[in-house]
Amino acid sequence: MKLVNVGLIGAGFMGKAHSNAYRAVSFFFPDLEVKPVMKVICDIDKKLADQRAADWGWQQSDRSYKRVCARQDIDLIDICTPNVAHLPVVLEAAKQHKDILCEKPLARNAAEARKMAQAVKAAKVINMVSHNYRRCPAVSLAKEMIGEGVLGDIYHFRGTYLQDWIVDPNFPLVWRLQKPLTGSGALGDLVAHSVDLALYLVGQVSSVAAALQTFIKERPKLGAVTGGLGAAAKKGQMGRVTVDDAAIVLARFENGLTIGTFEATRFAPGRRNQNRFEINGSKGSLAWDLERMNELDWYDHTARAGRQGFKTILATDASHPYMKAYWPAAHNIGYEHSTINTVRDLLEALGTRKNPRPNFEDGVYVNAVMDAIEKAAKTKHWERVR
Repeated sequence: MKLVNVGLIGAGFMGKAHSNAYRAVSFFFPDLEVKPVMKVICDIDKKLADQRAADWGWQQSDRSYKRVCARQDIDLIDICTPNVAHLPVVLEAAKQHKDILCEKPLARNAAEARKMAQAVKAAKVINMVSHNYRRCPAVSLAKEMIGEGVLGDIYHFRGTYLQDWIVDPNFPLVWRLQKPLTGSGALGDLVAHSVDLALYLVGQVSSVAAALQTFIKERPKLGAVTGGLGAAAKKGQMGRVTVDDAAIVLARFENGLTIGTFEATRFAPGRRNQNRFEINGSKGSLAWDLERMNELDWYDHTARAGRQGFKTILATDASHPYMKAYWPAAHNIGYEHSTINTVRDLLEALGTRKNPRPNFEDGVYVNAVMDAIEKAAKTKHWERVR
Protein backbone atom coordinates (compact mmCIF):
# COMPACT_ATOMS: atom_id res chain seq x y z
CA MET A 1 0.00 0.00 0.00
CA LYS A 2 1.24 3.46 -0.96
CA LEU A 3 0.95 6.28 1.56
CA VAL A 4 0.11 9.81 0.39
CA ASN A 5 0.90 12.61 2.82
CA VAL A 6 -1.72 15.35 2.67
CA GLY A 7 -1.35 19.06 3.37
CA LEU A 8 -4.77 20.67 3.81
CA ILE A 9 -4.94 24.43 3.27
CA GLY A 10 -7.97 26.02 4.94
CA ALA A 11 -9.61 25.08 8.25
CA GLY A 12 -13.21 26.13 7.62
CA PHE A 13 -16.38 24.28 6.59
CA MET A 14 -14.91 22.55 3.55
CA GLY A 15 -11.73 21.77 5.46
CA LYS A 16 -13.92 19.87 7.90
CA ALA A 17 -15.66 17.96 5.09
CA HIS A 18 -12.34 16.99 3.50
CA SER A 19 -10.79 16.05 6.85
CA ASN A 20 -13.70 13.72 7.55
CA ALA A 21 -13.23 12.15 4.11
CA TYR A 22 -9.54 11.44 4.70
CA ARG A 23 -10.37 9.86 8.06
CA ALA A 24 -13.15 7.67 6.66
CA VAL A 25 -12.10 6.69 3.14
CA SER A 26 -9.88 3.74 4.04
CA PHE A 27 -12.54 2.40 6.41
CA PHE A 28 -15.18 2.27 3.68
CA PHE A 29 -12.80 1.47 0.81
CA PRO A 30 -10.16 -0.82 2.40
CA ASP A 31 -9.05 -2.24 -0.95
CA LEU A 32 -7.60 1.07 -2.15
CA GLU A 33 -3.92 0.76 -2.99
CA VAL A 34 -3.30 4.34 -1.85
CA LYS A 35 -3.92 5.46 1.72
CA PRO A 36 -3.98 9.11 2.87
CA VAL A 37 -1.92 10.32 5.80
CA MET A 38 -3.28 13.47 7.46
CA LYS A 39 0.09 15.14 7.83
CA VAL A 40 -0.54 18.89 8.24
CA ILE A 41 -3.43 21.36 8.27
CA CYS A 42 -2.73 25.00 7.44
CA ASP A 43 -4.67 28.19 8.07
CA ILE A 44 -3.69 31.84 8.24
CA ASP A 45 -5.22 31.76 11.73
CA LYS A 46 -2.61 29.62 13.50
CA LYS A 47 -4.70 29.25 16.65
CA LEU A 48 -7.55 27.88 14.54
CA ALA A 49 -5.18 25.54 12.69
CA ASP A 50 -3.84 24.22 16.01
CA GLN A 51 -7.36 23.58 17.27
CA ARG A 52 -8.51 21.90 14.04
CA ALA A 53 -5.44 19.66 14.00
CA ALA A 54 -6.40 18.43 17.46
CA ASP A 55 -10.11 18.14 16.68
CA TRP A 56 -9.88 16.56 13.23
CA GLY A 57 -6.85 14.31 13.56
CA TRP A 58 -4.06 16.11 11.69
CA GLN A 59 -0.54 15.37 12.87
CA GLN A 60 0.71 18.96 12.61
CA SER A 61 -0.46 22.51 11.93
CA ASP A 62 1.02 25.54 10.18
CA ARG A 63 0.01 29.04 9.06
CA SER A 64 2.14 29.26 5.87
CA TYR A 65 0.90 27.52 2.74
CA LYS A 66 4.26 28.16 1.09
CA ARG A 67 6.01 26.30 3.88
CA VAL A 68 3.58 23.39 3.57
CA CYS A 69 3.96 23.22 -0.22
CA ALA A 70 7.76 23.21 0.09
CA ARG A 71 7.85 20.27 2.49
CA GLN A 72 9.49 17.20 1.01
CA ASP A 73 7.18 14.91 2.99
CA ILE A 74 3.97 16.33 1.45
CA ASP A 75 2.57 14.64 -1.67
CA LEU A 76 -0.90 16.17 -2.04
CA ILE A 77 -2.07 19.75 -1.46
CA ASP A 78 -5.80 20.05 -0.76
CA ILE A 79 -7.12 23.63 -1.11
CA CYS A 80 -10.18 24.57 0.96
CA THR A 81 -9.55 28.31 1.25
CA PRO A 82 -11.72 31.26 0.18
CA ASN A 83 -11.62 31.63 -3.61
CA VAL A 84 -9.13 34.51 -3.59
CA ALA A 85 -6.39 32.15 -2.37
CA HIS A 86 -6.93 29.35 -4.90
CA LEU A 87 -4.60 30.82 -7.54
CA PRO A 88 -1.55 31.53 -5.37
CA VAL A 89 -1.77 28.20 -3.55
CA VAL A 90 -2.17 26.24 -6.79
CA LEU A 91 0.78 28.03 -8.40
CA GLU A 92 2.97 27.34 -5.36
CA ALA A 93 1.89 23.69 -5.14
CA ALA A 94 2.51 23.14 -8.86
CA LYS A 95 5.90 24.84 -8.55
CA GLN A 96 6.77 22.29 -5.86
CA HIS A 97 5.39 19.43 -8.04
CA LYS A 98 2.61 18.48 -5.63
CA ASP A 99 -0.60 16.81 -6.74
CA ILE A 100 -3.58 19.08 -6.10
CA LEU A 101 -7.22 18.86 -5.07
CA CYS A 102 -8.99 22.25 -5.16
CA GLU A 103 -12.43 23.26 -3.99
CA LYS A 104 -14.86 24.80 -6.45
CA PRO A 105 -15.07 27.09 -8.25
CA LEU A 106 -11.51 26.62 -9.41
CA ALA A 107 -10.93 30.37 -9.60
CA ARG A 108 -12.58 33.78 -9.41
CA ASN A 109 -12.63 33.99 -13.22
CA ALA A 110 -11.53 32.07 -16.30
CA ALA A 111 -8.25 33.98 -16.68
CA GLU A 112 -7.14 32.80 -13.24
CA ALA A 113 -8.38 29.29 -13.94
CA ARG A 114 -6.35 29.10 -17.17
CA LYS A 115 -3.18 30.06 -15.28
CA MET A 116 -3.86 27.26 -12.84
CA ALA A 117 -4.54 24.70 -15.57
CA GLN A 118 -1.35 25.71 -17.38
CA ALA A 119 0.65 25.39 -14.15
CA VAL A 120 -0.49 21.85 -13.36
CA LYS A 121 -0.03 20.79 -16.98
CA ALA A 122 3.54 22.10 -17.01
CA ALA A 123 4.27 20.43 -13.68
CA LYS A 124 2.65 17.15 -14.84
CA VAL A 125 0.82 16.69 -11.55
CA ILE A 126 -2.54 15.07 -10.83
CA ASN A 127 -5.24 17.74 -10.45
CA MET A 128 -8.89 17.61 -9.50
CA VAL A 129 -11.71 20.05 -8.70
CA SER A 130 -13.94 18.98 -5.82
CA HIS A 131 -17.39 19.05 -7.40
CA ASN A 132 -18.59 16.43 -4.94
CA TYR A 133 -22.21 16.20 -6.14
CA ARG A 134 -21.10 14.19 -9.17
CA ARG A 135 -20.34 11.42 -6.69
CA CYS A 136 -23.68 11.15 -4.96
CA PRO A 137 -24.68 7.59 -5.94
CA ALA A 138 -28.04 8.70 -7.38
CA VAL A 139 -26.30 11.24 -9.63
CA SER A 140 -23.72 8.67 -10.76
CA LEU A 141 -26.63 6.31 -11.47
CA ALA A 142 -28.25 9.01 -13.62
CA LYS A 143 -24.99 9.22 -15.57
CA GLU A 144 -25.06 5.46 -16.16
CA MET A 145 -28.68 5.52 -17.30
CA ILE A 146 -28.12 8.42 -19.69
CA GLY A 147 -25.11 6.56 -21.11
CA GLU A 148 -27.35 3.54 -21.67
CA GLY A 149 -29.72 5.72 -23.72
CA VAL A 150 -32.77 5.57 -21.44
CA LEU A 151 -33.55 9.24 -22.12
CA GLY A 152 -32.99 9.12 -25.86
CA ASP A 153 -32.32 12.56 -27.37
CA ILE A 154 -31.92 15.08 -24.55
CA TYR A 155 -34.06 18.18 -24.96
CA HIS A 156 -33.84 19.97 -21.59
CA PHE A 157 -31.45 20.36 -18.68
CA ARG A 158 -32.99 22.29 -15.79
CA GLY A 159 -30.69 23.05 -12.88
CA THR A 160 -31.70 24.93 -9.73
CA TYR A 161 -29.78 25.63 -6.54
CA LEU A 162 -31.80 27.47 -3.91
CA GLN A 163 -30.73 28.60 -0.43
CA ASP A 164 -31.96 31.14 2.14
CA TRP A 165 -29.03 31.80 4.47
CA ILE A 166 -28.61 35.54 3.76
CA VAL A 167 -32.24 36.68 3.58
CA ASP A 168 -31.80 38.59 6.86
CA PRO A 169 -30.48 42.09 5.97
CA ASN A 170 -28.50 42.05 9.22
CA PHE A 171 -26.47 39.05 8.08
CA PRO A 172 -22.87 40.32 7.99
CA LEU A 173 -20.64 41.10 5.03
CA VAL A 174 -18.71 37.81 4.92
CA TRP A 175 -16.09 37.05 2.27
CA ARG A 176 -18.62 35.33 0.02
CA LEU A 177 -20.32 38.71 -0.48
CA GLN A 178 -17.17 40.56 -1.58
CA LYS A 179 -16.15 40.22 -5.23
CA PRO A 180 -12.38 40.68 -4.69
CA LEU A 181 -12.42 37.69 -2.33
CA THR A 182 -14.90 35.40 -4.07
CA GLY A 183 -15.26 36.40 -7.74
CA SER A 184 -19.06 36.17 -7.81
CA GLY A 185 -21.96 35.40 -5.49
CA ALA A 186 -24.67 32.84 -6.05
CA LEU A 187 -23.16 32.44 -9.52
CA GLY A 188 -19.81 31.02 -8.37
CA ASP A 189 -21.09 29.41 -5.20
CA LEU A 190 -24.18 27.67 -6.59
CA VAL A 191 -24.52 27.93 -10.39
CA ALA A 192 -21.01 26.44 -10.66
CA HIS A 193 -22.34 23.19 -9.21
CA SER A 194 -25.24 23.09 -11.68
CA VAL A 195 -22.97 23.83 -14.64
CA ASP A 196 -20.65 21.01 -13.60
CA LEU A 197 -23.57 18.60 -13.24
CA ALA A 198 -24.76 19.62 -16.71
CA LEU A 199 -21.26 18.99 -18.08
CA TYR A 200 -21.14 15.59 -16.39
CA LEU A 201 -24.61 14.46 -17.47
CA VAL A 202 -25.29 16.23 -20.79
CA GLY A 203 -22.25 18.08 -22.14
CA GLN A 204 -20.87 21.56 -22.62
CA VAL A 205 -22.85 24.79 -22.80
CA SER A 206 -22.15 26.89 -25.90
CA SER A 207 -23.95 30.17 -25.19
CA VAL A 208 -25.94 31.88 -22.45
CA ALA A 209 -28.34 34.72 -21.71
CA ALA A 210 -28.65 35.85 -18.12
CA ALA A 211 -29.90 38.16 -15.39
CA LEU A 212 -28.07 38.75 -12.12
CA GLN A 213 -29.59 40.56 -9.14
CA THR A 214 -28.34 41.90 -5.82
CA PHE A 215 -31.27 42.42 -3.46
CA ILE A 216 -29.49 43.86 -0.41
CA LYS A 217 -26.82 46.38 -1.38
CA GLU A 218 -25.20 46.95 2.03
CA ARG A 219 -24.58 44.78 5.08
CA PRO A 220 -22.95 45.19 8.51
CA LYS A 221 -19.17 45.08 8.22
CA LEU A 222 -17.06 42.57 10.08
CA GLY A 223 -13.75 44.38 9.74
CA ALA A 224 -10.64 43.16 7.99
CA VAL A 225 -11.40 39.82 6.36
CA THR A 226 -8.57 37.29 6.35
CA GLY A 227 -9.33 33.64 5.82
CA GLY A 228 -12.49 33.73 7.91
CA LEU A 229 -14.96 36.32 9.17
CA GLY A 230 -12.46 38.78 10.60
CA ALA A 231 -12.69 41.08 13.60
CA ALA A 232 -15.89 42.91 14.50
CA ALA A 233 -16.26 46.39 13.05
CA LYS A 234 -17.78 49.35 14.87
CA LYS A 235 -21.49 48.98 15.53
CA GLY A 236 -23.56 50.28 12.65
CA GLN A 237 -20.70 50.38 10.14
CA MET A 238 -21.92 49.13 6.76
CA GLY A 239 -20.16 47.76 3.70
CA ARG A 240 -21.23 47.33 0.08
CA VAL A 241 -22.23 43.92 -1.27
CA THR A 242 -20.34 43.55 -4.56
CA VAL A 243 -21.64 40.20 -5.83
CA ASP A 244 -24.92 38.82 -7.11
CA ASP A 245 -27.51 37.40 -4.72
CA ALA A 246 -29.35 35.54 -7.47
CA ALA A 247 -28.82 34.36 -11.05
CA ILE A 248 -31.17 33.19 -13.80
CA VAL A 249 -29.61 31.75 -16.96
CA LEU A 250 -30.80 30.48 -20.33
CA ALA A 251 -28.39 28.09 -22.03
CA ARG A 252 -27.79 26.38 -25.35
CA PHE A 253 -25.60 23.29 -25.44
CA GLU A 254 -22.78 22.39 -27.81
CA ASN A 255 -24.67 19.36 -29.12
CA GLY A 256 -26.98 21.75 -30.99
CA LEU A 257 -30.16 20.17 -29.60
CA THR A 258 -30.33 20.60 -25.83
CA ILE A 259 -31.48 23.83 -24.21
CA GLY A 260 -31.29 24.52 -20.51
CA THR A 261 -31.87 26.81 -17.58
CA PHE A 262 -29.86 27.49 -14.45
CA GLU A 263 -31.34 29.28 -11.47
CA ALA A 264 -29.58 30.01 -8.19
CA THR A 265 -30.39 32.22 -5.24
CA ARG A 266 -29.62 32.69 -1.58
CA PHE A 267 -33.01 34.40 -1.13
CA ALA A 268 -35.49 31.52 -1.28
CA PRO A 269 -36.96 31.28 2.25
CA GLY A 270 -37.47 27.68 3.27
CA ARG A 271 -35.00 26.30 0.74
CA ARG A 272 -32.05 25.40 2.93
CA ASN A 273 -29.97 23.67 0.26
CA GLN A 274 -32.08 22.55 -2.68
CA ASN A 275 -29.66 21.50 -5.39
CA ARG A 276 -31.88 19.95 -8.08
CA PHE A 277 -31.78 18.96 -11.72
CA GLU A 278 -34.34 17.59 -14.15
CA ILE A 279 -33.41 16.23 -17.57
CA ASN A 280 -36.08 15.63 -20.22
CA GLY A 281 -35.50 13.53 -23.32
CA SER A 282 -37.37 11.78 -26.13
CA LYS A 283 -37.68 8.57 -24.09
CA GLY A 284 -38.20 9.92 -20.60
CA SER A 285 -37.00 12.11 -17.75
CA LEU A 286 -34.66 11.95 -14.74
CA ALA A 287 -34.80 14.22 -11.69
CA TRP A 288 -32.70 14.51 -8.52
CA ASP A 289 -32.72 16.73 -5.45
CA LEU A 290 -29.89 16.95 -2.90
CA GLU A 291 -32.45 17.31 -0.12
CA ARG A 292 -33.52 13.74 -1.05
CA MET A 293 -30.03 12.76 -2.18
CA ASN A 294 -30.51 8.98 -2.17
CA GLU A 295 -33.49 9.10 -4.56
CA LEU A 296 -33.53 9.32 -8.35
CA ASP A 297 -36.88 9.93 -10.06
CA TRP A 298 -37.31 8.28 -13.48
CA TYR A 299 -40.15 8.63 -15.97
CA ASP A 300 -40.11 5.99 -18.71
CA HIS A 301 -41.96 7.44 -21.70
CA THR A 302 -41.59 4.14 -23.57
CA ALA A 303 -43.78 2.22 -21.09
CA ARG A 304 -47.19 1.23 -22.41
CA ALA A 305 -50.18 3.49 -21.91
CA GLY A 306 -51.71 3.17 -18.48
CA ARG A 307 -48.38 2.16 -16.92
CA GLN A 308 -46.52 5.43 -17.31
CA GLY A 309 -45.58 7.61 -14.34
CA PHE A 310 -42.56 8.75 -12.35
CA LYS A 311 -40.99 6.07 -10.20
CA THR A 312 -38.44 6.66 -7.47
CA ILE A 313 -35.28 4.58 -7.45
CA LEU A 314 -33.72 4.40 -4.00
CA ALA A 315 -30.06 4.42 -5.02
CA THR A 316 -28.78 2.50 -2.01
CA ASP A 317 -28.43 -0.98 -3.45
CA ALA A 318 -25.00 -2.60 -3.65
CA SER A 319 -25.36 -2.55 -7.45
CA HIS A 320 -25.51 1.26 -7.45
CA PRO A 321 -22.35 3.38 -7.78
CA TYR A 322 -20.21 3.47 -4.61
CA MET A 323 -22.91 1.84 -2.45
CA LYS A 324 -21.22 -1.56 -2.08
CA ALA A 325 -18.80 0.18 0.30
CA TYR A 326 -21.51 1.33 2.70
CA TRP A 327 -24.60 -0.16 4.30
CA PRO A 328 -27.34 -2.67 3.35
CA ALA A 329 -29.97 -1.44 0.89
CA ALA A 330 -32.20 1.42 2.11
CA HIS A 331 -29.74 2.35 4.89
CA ASN A 332 -29.21 5.84 3.53
CA ILE A 333 -25.94 7.74 3.27
CA GLY A 334 -25.53 11.51 3.68
CA TYR A 335 -23.83 14.65 2.40
CA GLU A 336 -20.41 13.73 3.80
CA HIS A 337 -20.28 10.55 1.73
CA SER A 338 -20.16 12.55 -1.51
CA THR A 339 -16.79 13.94 -0.39
CA ILE A 340 -15.63 10.51 0.81
CA ASN A 341 -16.40 9.18 -2.68
CA THR A 342 -14.54 12.13 -4.23
CA VAL A 343 -11.44 11.40 -2.14
CA ARG A 344 -11.77 7.72 -3.00
CA ASP A 345 -11.60 8.49 -6.73
CA LEU A 346 -8.75 10.93 -6.20
CA LEU A 347 -6.69 8.30 -4.35
CA GLU A 348 -7.32 5.82 -7.15
CA ALA A 349 -6.09 8.43 -9.63
CA LEU A 350 -2.97 9.01 -7.55
CA GLY A 351 -2.28 5.29 -7.81
CA THR A 352 -2.78 5.08 -11.57
CA ARG A 353 -1.36 8.58 -12.28
CA LYS A 354 -4.35 9.25 -14.54
CA ASN A 355 -6.22 12.51 -14.00
CA PRO A 356 -9.71 12.13 -12.52
CA ARG A 357 -12.70 14.23 -13.59
CA PRO A 358 -13.49 16.99 -13.08
CA ASN A 359 -9.90 18.16 -13.49
CA PHE A 360 -8.57 21.70 -13.87
CA GLU A 361 -9.48 21.82 -17.57
CA ASP A 362 -13.09 21.15 -16.53
CA GLY A 363 -12.68 23.88 -13.91
CA VAL A 364 -11.58 26.32 -16.62
CA TYR A 365 -14.73 25.46 -18.58
CA VAL A 366 -17.00 26.12 -15.58
CA ASN A 367 -15.29 29.47 -14.97
CA ALA A 368 -15.65 30.32 -18.66
CA VAL A 369 -19.40 29.65 -18.48
CA MET A 370 -19.66 31.91 -15.43
CA ASP A 371 -17.69 34.66 -17.20
CA ALA A 372 -20.09 34.42 -20.14
CA ILE A 373 -23.06 34.62 -17.75
CA GLU A 374 -21.68 37.80 -16.15
CA LYS A 375 -21.09 39.31 -19.58
CA ALA A 376 -24.57 38.36 -20.80
CA ALA A 377 -26.14 39.95 -17.72
CA LYS A 378 -24.36 43.21 -18.59
CA THR A 379 -24.93 43.23 -22.36
CA LYS A 380 -28.46 41.77 -22.17
CA HIS A 381 -27.53 39.65 -25.21
CA TRP A 382 -26.68 36.00 -25.79
CA GLU A 383 -22.96 35.44 -25.24
CA ARG A 384 -20.71 32.62 -26.40
CA VAL A 385 -18.80 30.56 -23.86
CA ARG A 386 -15.13 31.08 -24.72
